[in-house]
Amino acid sequence: MNVSIVIPVYNEAEQLTACLLAIAAQTVKPCQVIVVDNNSTDGSAAIAERFGFVTVLRERRQGVVHARSRGFDAVRGDIIARIDADSLLPPDWVASVQSVFADPAIDAASGAALYYNVAAAPLFNAIDLFFRRRLERQLKDRVYLWGANMAIRRRAWLKVKPLLCGKGGMHEDYDIAIHLQETGGKVVFDERLQAAVSSRRIDVGYRDFMSYVMVSPGTYAQHRIRRRWHMYEVVLVCAIGYLPARLLHRGYDPLSDGFSWSRAFSSRTALSRVDPTTNVV
Repeated sequence: MNVSIVIPVYNEAEQLTACLLAIAAQTVKPCQVIVVDNNSTDGSAAIAERFGFVTVLRERRQGVVHARSRGFDAVRGDIIARIDADSLLPPDWVASVQSVFADPAIDAASGAALYYNVAAAPLFNAIDLFFRRRLERQLKDRVYLWGANMAIRRRAWLKVKPLLCGKGGMHEDYDIAIHLQETGGKVVFDERLQAAVSSRRIDVGYRDFMSYVMVSPGTYAQHRIRRRWHMYEVVLVCAIGYLPARLLHRGYDPLSDGFSWSRAFSSRTALSRVDPTTNVV
């Protein structure tokens, strides 16, 4: 099974080099790596072009949903792997994708998160994994996909593409899972797929953070799926845990790989990042 990796990119110059270096270190090489530049203004496309194994495509319609589709439509591999620009893949990630999809019944899969740029990362990882496992049990045949660490068979993508909503205000990766499951496709959570992701999503104001969190049950609500109520446990944890989590992110010291009170209360500004659920026109 050949694996093509697609990375939608909008102003990710700070993250993209490390992401592509991790792909270059894979023990099983992907047959294709596509970076889809979605009108970046920070030189993201130029960074991607420095890597000889990367194909850079442009998508002028703004929004990750459009960039994703542009990349997915260009793949030639049997399996379309999708990650974000801040995803750092372990060396055996492509091999793990192949292992998961050795089961012919599986149409799409996503996996676990390992957080970086945060103090007490093992605690973050344990809490995240607990709720992903819990949601897998509760959602059953309505398990979501997570765009920072997922893969889908190319034939499944071609089948589900005409059914997708293609709009903002929802998680486009959830939308793929929902419509794929409605056509009888099998979507799974598999812990063999692990990707490190930045904790930067917590480094925004409380209102913006909770608006982003609420998109998860909101996506299910727009599709009239009652099992969205199981997600409100996660919403509650995010609401309560926002302040300590942001403190651990802001206080992370990369030199000591620990926590620094001086960094936690420094006046540095957060990296500017557009909410991908709203950046759609």
